[in-house]
Amino acid sequence: MPPVPLAAVFSVRLLGLFMIYPVFAAYAQGLSGATPYLIGEALGVYGLSQGLLQIPFGLLSDRFGRKRMIVIGLVLFAIGSMVPGLHPIGGVIFGRVLQGAGAVGSVILALVADLTRRKAAPRRWAHGRQHHRHVFIVALVAGPILGISSV
Repeated sequence: MPPVPLAAVFSVRLLGLFMIYPVFAAYAQGLSGATPYLIGEALGVYGLSQGLLQIPFGLLSDRFGRKRMIVIGLVLFAIGSMVPGLHPIGGVIFGRVLQGAGAVGSVILALVADLTRRKAAPRRWAHGRQHHRHVFIVALVAGPILGISSV
């Protein structure tokens, strides 16, 4: 898998994590059954499920292959992205758990390490961190813009 598709996959994951932060609390107040606690849970459960599953996904990618686990993770992420639109706050929480369960960040980094020559590794990692920062900034700016335009 070339670097550009890997960067795109990593970017989608980061956008999914960070884009909703600036607008979700205001949006979620209108959801059926939403309380401040459940709104906070919906935001945090993504990172929790992702954090808990990074190591298992990495181990599974060692056994079954990096690309296969990236695809499985993306399918989980896609399903988790569809669930919140169909249900009130409980569905949003469940969808965010599924999104985080597609914990492919460690698998992508392992694949990049597999594909990178040892001498080029420091430069690749620096570019990756720079990309990460840019996606984070885009997500924080785009979230409110897209949130306002969809109202």
